Amino acid sequence: MKRPCSHPKASRPAGHPLAPSLTPMEEGAGSVPDRVRAACATVAAKARSVRIDESAIAAYAVGLPKAAELPPLDPTTHFAEGDREARIAFVVCLDAINFGSGWWPQIRKRPGRSGYFTIAAGLTERFREAGPWSARALTQLATGDLAAVTGQDPALPLMEQYAASLRDVGEHLLTEHGGSFEALVEAAEGSAVGLSDLLAGWDAFADVSTYDGRPVPFYKRAQIAAADINRTGLAAFRDEDRLTAFADNLVPHVLRTDGVLWLDPALEERIDAGQLLAHGSAEEVELRACAVEAIELLSAASPLSPVAIDGALWNRGASRRYKSIPRPRSRNTAY
Repeated sequence: MKRPCSHPKASRPAGHPLAPSLTPMEEGAGSVPDRVRAACATVAAKARSVRIDESAIAAYAVGLPKAAELPPLDPTTHFAEGDREARIAFVVCLDAINFGSGWWPQIRKRPGRSGYFTIAAGLTERFREAGPWSARALTQLATGDLAAVTGQDPALPLMEQYAASLRDVGEHLLTEHGGSFEALVEAAEGSAVGLSDLLAGWDAFADVSTYDGRPVPFYKRAQIAAADINRTGLAAFRDEDRLTAFADNLVPHVLRTDGVLWLDPALEERIDAGQLLAHGSAEEVELRACAVEAIELLSAASPLSPVAIDGALWNRGASRRYKSIPRPRSRNTAY
């Protein structure tokens, strides 16, 4: 569920680097994907510590898979049974807490599981044993509840962040959608962009940084949630191809390792030494933004949508080659 499958791209949506009439970095103007594209293109053009090697784009695009295919969902880490309400609840709740990668070296991982899949497996077990939380129950979650579900130390700051995020989900469901997860999806009116726009207004899915005094929206998890709802057949969204790449720390790592992103040597040294990057720092924003923009360029040079390319690169990053090299880490609630 971390990376959804995708569909071949359609005509270029407004906001694509090849499309005209784009006003960069105007937070609040246009859809979530359009705002993300505009802001990331602007950051990439001004970046000082990260650069896209545009000469590598064409060859790298040729090496991408012809179609983006993901293996079936693992039933030990993803809840895929139950009625539609319960399954949508799982997707929304999981993506509401789909962050914390900066804490992965410290968490108690399940044998053979990454940090993400450790958390997903705990949530799956909770849904199977007790069913989904109601919207009202979500508003009452405490730090200890999330620690018990995920098998972590309640003193880990991530646990309160998870609880706060799920409380926010519950509040929005109650006040805006009658407490119903299905009603939330129906409110998107068949649009992945529409669902990402709805979720972007929630604190649980907030993801806007600042660069040179201007807002830079990323909305990684709001867009992933829309794509995951589509992937799992819980909706038939007509416009998933309009979503951008999902700006985290793994895809920039893959692109850096493969020579598509160039990093300032001082930044590379910090990453290789395992130093945490400050969330919202210029370097961290540039890494995320340049990865999004690089995938836009790759999409323009291939038959794949940005979501498809993102999924392919995220899967590539699970291999030994990429795991053997330190990746950029930052502790935040965005990714």
